[in-house]
Amino acid sequence: MRPWATSQVQSVGPDGAAPDIRRLAEEVPVALCYDGTTHAVMLASPADLDDFALGFSLSEGIVERPDQIARIERADHDEGIELRIWLAPGLGARLAGRRRSMEGPVGCGLCGVESLAAATRPLPVLPPGGPCLTPPEIAEAMTALGLGQELHGATRAAHAAGFWTRSEGLVALCEDVGRHNALDKLVGRLARLGRDASGGAILLTSRVSIELVQKAVLARAPALIAVSAPTLRAVAAAEAAGLTLVARARGQSLDIHSHARRIAAAEIPHDP
Repeated sequence: MRPWATSQVQSVGPDGAAPDIRRLAEEVPVALCYDGTTHAVMLASPADLDDFALGFSLSEGIVERPDQIARIERADHDEGIELRIWLAPGLGARLAGRRRSMEGPVGCGLCGVESLAAATRPLPVLPPGGPCLTPPEIAEAMTALGLGQELHGATRAAHAAGFWTRSEGLVALCEDVGRHNALDKLVGRLARLGRDASGGAILLTSRVSIELVQKAVLARAPALIAVSAPTLRAVAAAEAAGLTLVARARGQSLDIHSHARRIAAAEIPHDP
């Protein structure tokens, strides 16, 4: 299934109305089922779903390593897509600890969490090292992210998450109608490549909420860079976890909200 389809519209402009064709993003219910039990249903773009299944499993703490998933099967139905994820023996207890039963709209990343404490689950503290990036390098990374967005280029209706390093440039990019899904797909893609995000920066086309910080920290990214602003809770989580959070990164203008040591020549004034 392609992540977009064409649709007829009435295009209205200064010269009046005329029929036209637009590409619209597909939005499909995707059920993530573990060992035969549905754990979550998310609305997602029907592309890179193996990456999505793996990345969601890692980001949610259901597994810690890709080899803890025995296999992933896809079943297409009229109503949507079922991803059947079979875990290695002995992981049922971990899954029970993160049990969800939800329908997740694309704008929501915490729907259906049974315990409110899970919304602010403790995160590991990242090591103090990592690449030191300059504003021109960040501008270069965000430009590469924009140029690589095929789905958004076709529909103007998708988010992207990318991974960038100084030596390799844009290593991976994943798109989805949901910003959380895009980042989960990226986490899964990197895991399939046999690497984590510790050697570079995760890039986002969206605002930054706490669950995106959580996913970035669990992926071991030292820096998270986004085109839009963060929430206050996201900044607090990034500060506590040792994550450099950069927002409103447009051109060489940017805001640094936490751990500015990884941005060259950057200073954050202290409150008087």
